[in-house]
Amino acid sequence: MARRQHITLTLLAVLIFLSLTYVWSSRSGDAYSPLRAHDEKVATDYAPDYGSSSSSSNSNENSGSSKSSDGAQPGLPDSILQGGSIAPKLENATIKAELGRASWKLFHTMMARFPEEPTADDSLALKTYIQLFARLYPCGDCAAHFRKLLDRYPPQTGSRNAAAGWACFVHNEVNKRLGKQEFDCNKIGDFYDCGCGEEKKNEGDLKV
Repeated sequence: MARRQHITLTLLAVLIFLSLTYVWSSRSGDAYSPLRAHDEKVATDYAPDYGSSSSSSNSNENSGSSKSSDGAQPGLPDSILQGGSIAPKLENATIKAELGRASWKLFHTMMARFPEEPTADDSLALKTYIQLFARLYPCGDCAAHFRKLLDRYPPQTGSRNAAAGWACFVHNEVNKRLGKQEFDCNKIGDFYDCGCGEEKKNEGDLKV
């Protein structure tokens, strides 16, 4: 009987010793454990950093917004959209006048056929075209004057009416500088027929 009690006490003592050892080792591991430190370093080095990724994404979006407000567009550096005239000065007055008439016809026709409810890509495409047009126009001095107008009156590309009204306004600004008669922007279609009337007529014929 005494021997059985002795064995029981010994087992209890061993269990208590093991328990204390486990507790002590756990606390020591919290303080410093080479294996645990190594595991944590590996986890830190290779784990995806979603916080940084999100921060980077937000930073890029904010950067894109600020560029838009300054006139630059995603994917196109400022130097391309905001640079100077590419063509030299056009000395031939006759060619300059013919070029102007043809360009304004293209300009107003484009605005008249622009979507009434454009997508964001549509609006961006038109705005980018206008800015590049102002650099690539074959008359260098004319292009310089036009870019000054863009700085004062940025392109309006939110809708067909906005685009057409803006184009008429800047055309009148050019006419004022040249001493020419201004357009009635409510009747700009009388001067530059976009062919839209025939298109609507044909659509009506198809419905009948």
